[in-house]
Amino acid sequence: MRSIITATSRIALLLVLASTIFALMYHDTLTVAHAALNNTAILTYKNDSLRSGQNRNETILNTGNVNASTFGKRISYPVDGYVYAQPLFMPNLSIKGGTHNVVFVATQHDSVYALDSDRKGTPLTLWHTSFIDPAHGITTISSSDANCADIVPEMGITGTPVIDANSGTLYVVAATKENGAFFQRLHALDITTGLDKVTPTIIKASIAGSGDGNINGIVHFDALKENQRSGLLLLNGTVYIAWGSHCDNDPYHGWLIGYNASTLQKITGDVYNVTRNGSRAGIWMSGGGLASDTQGNIYFSTGNGTFDLASGGKNAGDTVVKLSTQSGLRVADYFTPFNQSCLEQADADLGSGGTLLLPAQNELIAIGKEGRIYVVNRLNLGKYTSIQNPCSNLSRTDVDKVLQELAPGTVGGMWSSPAYWNGSSGKFVYTAGTDDNLKAFQLNNGLLNPNPTSRTPEQFGFPAGNPIISSNGSTANTGILWTIDPTNVLRAYNATNLGNEIYNSNQNQGRDGLPSYVPFSVATVANGRVFVGTQNTLEIYGLLN
Repeated sequence: MRSIITATSRIALLLVLASTIFALMYHDTLTVAHAALNNTAILTYKNDSLRSGQNRNETILNTGNVNASTFGKRISYPVDGYVYAQPLFMPNLSIKGGTHNVVFVATQHDSVYALDSDRKGTPLTLWHTSFIDPAHGITTISSSDANCADIVPEMGITGTPVIDANSGTLYVVAATKENGAFFQRLHALDITTGLDKVTPTIIKASIAGSGDGNINGIVHFDALKENQRSGLLLLNGTVYIAWGSHCDNDPYHGWLIGYNASTLQKITGDVYNVTRNGSRAGIWMSGGGLASDTQGNIYFSTGNGTFDLASGGKNAGDTVVKLSTQSGLRVADYFTPFNQSCLEQADADLGSGGTLLLPAQNELIAIGKEGRIYVVNRLNLGKYTSIQNPCSNLSRTDVDKVLQELAPGTVGGMWSSPAYWNGSSGKFVYTAGTDDNLKAFQLNNGLLNPNPTSRTPEQFGFPAGNPIISSNGSTANTGILWTIDPTNVLRAYNATNLGNEIYNSNQNQGRDGLPSYVPFSVATVANGRVFVGTQNTLEIYGLLN
């Protein structure tokens, strides 16, 4: 018996050795799973609920090895639609008997994919979940259905999902057309299988109000009119979701609704309407995520719409809103620019840019289409200050009761979220304005240096880039700013000096070129990989060897 066991063990050992040699010989098509640090996970829009955009746990990529000789495209995964949502990443997942470092991709064709991020050559889709069933009349919503071409050719999943690593759940909102009726549903997917963990919840809401489209004093959520553009927020066991509009097609309102993360049931009192007695003021932020602090407050910027908070009303157009989540959603504070009425007239809404909460400081950064930078005290947002003839005083920066205000045009109009990095040479805020250079502003004692410390050689056309930062903490020569140029180029700059571009995907276009571009898209950097969604693929970049 002993000799039989020994022989069997030897055979098993030989098989393991043979498979290992085979994997090494054919590493371009097979994945050799390797453990990744758990802190490499990217679970939400712009990496954290502050929406900082910084990943300080990138130990593989640095300014020395990110260049066209050693870095480039490793694999291109086909997907079935436009990728508006930022890709998310989870390391060391056990799926189908193997351990994988997984990137999650959501598309406008109402699909979610789990893809092996370490492949080089032959793709490996770990699972694929679709929320449509055309044979039974369940499809995505078309641009013609919405009478709007802001998202083409279809609308399915737009807002970036959020992952709860503790429960292994991915939360995502999918929009569908079902035999002529329109729906939006919140799903809670098992990240190892792609299956719904509980019954999906149909998004429904109503609130008392005299606002546009009300019926007998009740404003109702409209699954066709409302655009779930902004990234989802997971906060204290609740999934918070926000909505804007498609092409400002009235009637619509900005909505924010909270759902129990375990049951997906709507939480009583967790329904907020930005203009319940008015109109418009969507929450879209060019895809930016709802932000939150450690006290459980939620922050966001709104678009053009009715404003009367200063006179005791409930309408908050062109406003940075701070919502308390204690005992239901309620406005705890707000900031509205003195020239709110001028922004409304010029369609220069504040809400085109996402809010950035500065780490370790009770401050936030807000920038809209006007290109004016606001540094706001989160403990006292400043509310609204009225002056006569505001539209004749647009150059003034001394009216609003904020910590700092840089004049209109300091940066190009923002259709993105600013990013933050605490780096080897200081703290920086990065902006990507339209028809402007991408700029770095140094932060000292809670205020920005009014003059950029560096800027990119390139200017970016609409809607410009959407920057993120990777680094190994504050270690020198590891800070890299990444952005997707609307001209179909992935660009990487030395984060301490944006004048130094260290890589772009056109340097070896035949190998690394991006096939297409999706407006407002954000790259994701994790575990030595850079993930970029396009109109029909996920492109994965990394070290070539």
